[in-house]
Amino acid sequence: MNVPKSMKAIVVLAIAIAVLSTTAVAQVKVQGLIKARSGDQMILQTSDSPRLVVVLTDSTDVQQIQGVFKARHKDMSMAALVPGLAVQVEGSYNDKQQIVASKVRFKGNDLEQAQAIQAGVHQTQQQAQKNEAELQQQADALAAQNAALKEQQAALDKQQAEIAANKAAIAANSARFGQLDDYYILDEVTVYFGNGQTKVDPKYTQPLMDLVAKAKQYNGYNIQVKGYASSVGNAAFNQQLSEERASNVSNILIQQGHVPMTAMLAPGAMGESRQIGSDKTEQGQAENRRVVVQALLNKGIAGTLAGLPEKK
Repeated sequence: MNVPKSMKAIVVLAIAIAVLSTTAVAQVKVQGLIKARSGDQMILQTSDSPRLVVVLTDSTDVQQIQGVFKARHKDMSMAALVPGLAVQVEGSYNDKQQIVASKVRFKGNDLEQAQAIQAGVHQTQQQAQKNEAELQQQADALAAQNAALKEQQAALDKQQAEIAANKAAIAANSARFGQLDDYYILDEVTVYFGNGQTKVDPKYTQPLMDLVAKAKQYNGYNIQVKGYASSVGNAAFNQQLSEERASNVSNILIQQGHVPMTAMLAPGAMGESRQIGSDKTEQGQAENRRVVVQALLNKGIAGTLAGLPEKK
């Protein structure tokens, strides 16, 4: 049976339209906030879903949108996808109703803000709780002395306002990133550096490898690296020192520990923040020149077994 050429053309066109329609339906674009990372997966909070699972692959294209007109794009590592970061994801659903991401985009300074939140939320909560207790004690003491005195009353009002501000800050940070208590800290290693130095002392290699070995016992682990510097000297130079220190430690974890990039959170360059020792003494300065490495496991993603992380 001979089929007319015009009929053949119509059939081919219909098939092409059907294929294109199927492809279009399979593609999806969502916007949301990264709530957690676990290996090659991240949990996204969107307007439609509080826990949308996004799967990252080696072909996932991650870029930061830059410039006033958002016309420039900078290629980024998947390590930049940290909790607290607002992102736009393009991809398609798999059979588990998870989005397999082909593209991930985020804007401007959102990465820096997410890193700051991630680094400081736990310390902020502890300090805020301490401040709240101290301020409340002062407020009670002032109220007991003489509520009629205007100067004391003004001080009490100010302290009460500070308490409210601390509570709001805790709530906002917890909503964006989640509490550090949501994570198991599987292991922690602190690497110290000489004054002005960024090279990692070989004596720290084995403790770092032990941390990696412990983390690899569990599914969905993440490695977090945060670099610090003492506040002695130029602040900009100290910021660069903290960044290079964190980067050098991360390179050891990746190259010698074979930690995949999908398990690494972006190295945090904390500069002179979070001083733990007094920079008025040599010992205090030495304590502040450090990189803190933590192996983390998200409780919500990993699940628990008798109160302990679930091993592979």
